[in-house]
Amino acid sequence: MVATSMSCVGLHGMFYLAAAVSDFYVPWDSMAKHKIQSAGGPLDMKLSQVPKMLPVLRNHWAPLAFCVSFKLETDPDILVQKAETALSKYRMDVVVANLLATYKEEVVIISNGKSNTIRRCSKGEDLEEHIIKLLEKSHSKFIYSSTEGCSKNDYEKLIPLGIKSLA
Repeated sequence: MVATSMSCVGLHGMFYLAAAVSDFYVPWDSMAKHKIQSAGGPLDMKLSQVPKMLPVLRNHWAPLAFCVSFKLETDPDILVQKAETALSKYRMDVVVANLLATYKEEVVIISNGKSNTIRRCSKGEDLEEHIIKLLEKSHSKFIYSSTEGCSKNDYEKLIPLGIKSLA
């Protein structure tokens, strides 16, 4: 699994969890084996909730990594509050929040009680470039603040073997 193999890079790892994962699913044992017949009348479906994996990532798979998650909402009145909740509840380092209606034009980056709004200036411009630049800076600050005050010996312990030559 990618997450557990990334745990060895510690602070230098970044998880950018931009997948739009559904909150609900139809369990295999509830799925029809054949075509559902419309003559049977209205159809009722029972959906199960998808297990939350961010706590597993943060607590077990890669606890030292820099974690970025995304929050998409349709209601502007709850967007920032839901993103801040995700930040604290799942111990994310950054949450990128946006609205379905404007997801290509604007995002709000939330971290450590601060928020930055990034807006697309022109039609051909991609928000992603601005998001990545901001996340690179945030990740660098995260590494620096996590190692500030460390002795050279302590810092060496934080750097994975495979990337010591880069440090």
